[in-house]
Amino acid sequence: MTEYVNQLGGDIPRTGTLPAGSDAVVWSLDTTRAVIGGHRTDEAAALLDAAERDRLARLLRPHDRRSYLASHIGLRVLLGAYLGLAPEKVTLVREDCPCCGGPHGRPAVAGGAVHFSLSHSADMAYFAFAGVPVGVDVEGLPNAGAVGDVIGTLHPAETAELTALPLTDRQAALARLWSRKEAYLKATGTGLALGLIEPYVGSAATPAPVPGWSLRDLPAPPAYAAALAVRTT
Repeated sequence: MTEYVNQLGGDIPRTGTLPAGSDAVVWSLDTTRAVIGGHRTDEAAALLDAAERDRLARLLRPHDRRSYLASHIGLRVLLGAYLGLAPEKVTLVREDCPCCGGPHGRPAVAGGAVHFSLSHSADMAYFAFAGVPVGVDVEGLPNAGAVGDVIGTLHPAETAELTALPLTDRQAALARLWSRKEAYLKATGTGLALGLIEPYVGSAATPAPVPGWSLRDLPAPPAYAAALAVRTT
């Protein structure tokens, strides 16, 4: 599986073709950019569909609006490049939820020509594309309060691992663990519906194996952690 992260800038991206099998292509984006893939961020809301524009309008904080808009422009630019379509011509849908069957599962492209995943945190967005289900997640380092809120909701072995660490090391370890778990949950489409106990992904330098999936940490800027999950069976 690739560990290389391409950077999406102001120029129209050259994507090439998607890899075969259980490999993926990963891109990152600084969401403060004024131009993304040839489109000015402050003029590009028209590239979004009605559901995306509705979500954007409901965001109250300027930073949240900028991050959402930039990341969805980036997603459409990259999907359009892989599919040979203009960004605004990409039709996004939702798969059925694997937990309840409702129409709120994984985001997908109409027709299923490519699997994708999007994550954004603070000023960074990550995108993953593959021929099989894929999930990506990027996380900023949590504050001490967030660590205390989450630590008891994880797999018991993960809770024990974090508790055993010095307080100064817990934030980075939780960001690493959280990005792995979120990447997997996005790839499966379950999200947080079933809680955070499963699967066990661990907080050590290398993710714990998850049957049927390839789980890998990704390079990330300082104060971030990122991970990728790709289905192998």
